[in-house]
Amino acid sequence: MNKNQQENPNFSAFPFKPYSIQIDFMNALYQSLNQGGISMLESPTGTGKTMSVICSALQWVVDRRRQQEEEKALGLMSGKNEGLDDEPDWMRDFVVNNNDQKEVKRKIKKEKFRAVLGKSDNDCRKKNIGDLKKKIDEVGDDEDEFLLEEYESEDEKVEGTSVVSKRKASKSSFSSSSEDESGDDDEEEEEEKKLKVYFCSRTHSQLSQFVKELRKTVFADEIDVVSLGSRKNLCINQEVLALGNSTRINERCLELQKKKKNDATKVKNIRVGTGARRTKASSGCPMLKKHRLQKEFRDEVSQQGPLDIEDLANLGRTMGTCPYYGSRSMVRKVDLVVLPYQSLLSKSSREALGLNLKSNIVIIDEAHNLADSLINMYDSKITLSQLENVHRHVERYFVRFRNLLGAANRRYIQTLMVLIQAFLRVLLNEKDGNLIDSCRDIEQASEERRASDFTMAINDFLFELNIDNINLVKLVKYIKESNIMHKVSGYGEKMATLEKVSALNVTGEHGEDGSCQSAFQALADMLLSLVNKDSDGRIIISRSSSTSFRKQGQGRYIKYVMLSAEKIFSEIVDEAHAVVLVGGTLQPIEETRERLFPWLQSNQLHFFSCGHIVPPESIMPIAVSRGPSGRSFDFSYSSRSSADMMRELGLLLCNLVSVVPQGIVVFFPSFDYESRVYENWESSDILARITKRKRVFREPRNNMDVESVLKEYKDTIYSPSSVTSEVNQASHTGAVLLAVVGAKLSEGINLSDGMGRCVIMVGLPYASPSDIELLERIKHIDGFKNSKSLDNPGISASYDVYGGDIQGGFSILRNSSHRGKEYYENLCMKAVNQSIGRAIRHINDYAAILLVDTRYASDSSKRSFTHPTTKLPNWIKDRLVTSTKNYGEVHRSLHQFFKLKKTCCQ
Repeated sequence: MNKNQQENPNFSAFPFKPYSIQIDFMNALYQSLNQGGISMLESPTGTGKTMSVICSALQWVVDRRRQQEEEKALGLMSGKNEGLDDEPDWMRDFVVNNNDQKEVKRKIKKEKFRAVLGKSDNDCRKKNIGDLKKKIDEVGDDEDEFLLEEYESEDEKVEGTSVVSKRKASKSSFSSSSEDESGDDDEEEEEEKKLKVYFCSRTHSQLSQFVKELRKTVFADEIDVVSLGSRKNLCINQEVLALGNSTRINERCLELQKKKKNDATKVKNIRVGTGARRTKASSGCPMLKKHRLQKEFRDEVSQQGPLDIEDLANLGRTMGTCPYYGSRSMVRKVDLVVLPYQSLLSKSSREALGLNLKSNIVIIDEAHNLADSLINMYDSKITLSQLENVHRHVERYFVRFRNLLGAANRRYIQTLMVLIQAFLRVLLNEKDGNLIDSCRDIEQASEERRASDFTMAINDFLFELNIDNINLVKLVKYIKESNIMHKVSGYGEKMATLEKVSALNVTGEHGEDGSCQSAFQALADMLLSLVNKDSDGRIIISRSSSTSFRKQGQGRYIKYVMLSAEKIFSEIVDEAHAVVLVGGTLQPIEETRERLFPWLQSNQLHFFSCGHIVPPESIMPIAVSRGPSGRSFDFSYSSRSSADMMRELGLLLCNLVSVVPQGIVVFFPSFDYESRVYENWESSDILARITKRKRVFREPRNNMDVESVLKEYKDTIYSPSSVTSEVNQASHTGAVLLAVVGAKLSEGINLSDGMGRCVIMVGLPYASPSDIELLERIKHIDGFKNSKSLDNPGISASYDVYGGDIQGGFSILRNSSHRGKEYYENLCMKAVNQSIGRAIRHINDYAAILLVDTRYASDSSKRSFTHPTTKLPNWIKDRLVTSTKNYGEVHRSLHQFFKLKKTCCQ
């Protein structure tokens, strides 16, 4: 890459003439990739950010590869000319002959080693096979598949010995995305392409949008690309899909992969004799039986160009082969991998999928809450019902096979049972150990305290449960390598079938808790969490005193909450050539730097931010402090539930439906509050008055139903009567969509043009102060010492106790320093910015943005936190009307705004 290319890259792939801010963004990204390391690039939603990322990043890859090829060609040419005259012929011949002799010696030595090793392995194998054959004969044909193979970990093996089979640890993982072999055993591993780009985002819809934009460029025909998705989105096996939730789909898929060895298992081969030839393994899933179809699927994907998740699923159905494994097998040979957060940011997922980040490029979109998203992936939780479930199955398995298991298997299974029993004692409140005594001291204070949650560090948890002497690293490795999870759950299912009782009834549990496999997975995840560094997270122990919860055990759980994202993120940064964080609102960047890469000095971070392409006159942001009747809007926690406040909000909407054309989107802080407000309007005349003008839609809690509601909302807005309606015309025109901050409609959904002519933010959507995980996160960021206990001087210093009340949470917030308060405020305003950014999606778009709460307009000098409007994006903040005497002023401003835009657009 010559100097001119570095300074003035050519973005000819951009499908139309880019705006100046798009050119600035592409140049900034290009230079970021040149220098490598970490960069943060901010561009408001609706500014063509996705297209800019595609054209800049892929152009850089093309230029860099061309440069490397030129350097390689020059190197080869210079190599041919160098040395020919410097050395005599006899010297060159000697070097060549000497190398040949060394190679021959290496081969002879290797053959001798193999011969000795083979003899040793055969002797040991004969002995192990004989022992295992004897044990299998004792079990019987109907249960031999559940017997664990002899197990020895690497550090337990005696030099020169060998076990029956060498397990491939790299092929297994605790993650629900963990994989066994996908049926591509006969495929030779292709050489991996260099300078690969990994683009990840939060949702499948955002990834589909990325692919859609990619198709508009010349890169669609020039590069190889593959999209990766979850099994739930890509599985085409109807029997598996019918299971519904992701966990059960993952489990069933993995079970089917296990069944590919049923026709030729090691156990069966042993029964026939040591000389038996194993047949080719076949998959238990009908969508993976024909390897030829998988190859044809890959070829077809390469020919068709960029395909999103839906396209891949449709292609798989048409060809009758699995698109999930088909797309995964393409990762090595493509230039661009498009994938969701979990697949890239989770280490276990990266390993399972075979993602190689070394010297490649990672682009993380929607990175405004990256730190929280990252640590949430490493949380683990196990409920009382899951513990009881896995304990019952492990105990049953151990009783049946105890005398047939080797010493190592017996030892590890007994250790597992000791751990499970220790966890159960904590949640069942049984007398055992210092922890229970301490907890009872806490609970003597009052009846409410019996339902208290409490947190502690990992080491304190292990010491208090008297399990600190257990080697968790070895135990985690055993679960990973021994296949005990599948053996125990498989035997449990077998027994349930024989007893003519469904697995659901055996567990006495519905949903994900009901599966032995998912319960065992939860236990494995928890044990893996306990191996983390003591300061990286906290253990939460929750014991609900609710009778309804106690019946099913759902109110009691142990949870590990990861608090530090620095180490997790560094694993990505250390490998990749460049990591680029992209988003509409990334500020404040200092908080992100402190939580993700504190080792990087502020002046070393490459940060770029650009304005909006939409002209200032196309937005009308107003802080609405009073309603039509003159009541002050206060949606703080203590005031928002009053009937008067909910009615005032309803009156505001009654007025807005007469002045705002087409669609109005109203964002509420939570689903619960939205329900309360809707019920209040329904029981009065408010809802009827609104529906006289516009039809009302509500965001469903179930994400699967969002698309259909959104489609109906859009169809209503763009019906002929809505399009031709006059402003203020008294007819049924347009619609109102009641949405929730943090739900699907607030993240990555396009509400452009008529779908979002007015966006209303109700209050400030602060997270609940009663959330124990949030409080632990705030304390961690704030630098609190976890040894502080709350008003309980008699408690062991390692515990933090929470009564679950709002006031207790507010007390922690008040006592936190600036950093903790800043984080809490940022969390709220990032959610606000994401929500109101759903409107204004292109240069010709226009919308009003109403921030309904007196706190948006109040004097910042009277507040303990930073004023919320200072955290709004500049393109909104610069136009914000913060002071209005009454609602009349707001109504007149809106009337003039939409009248003017209507005139301009005609």
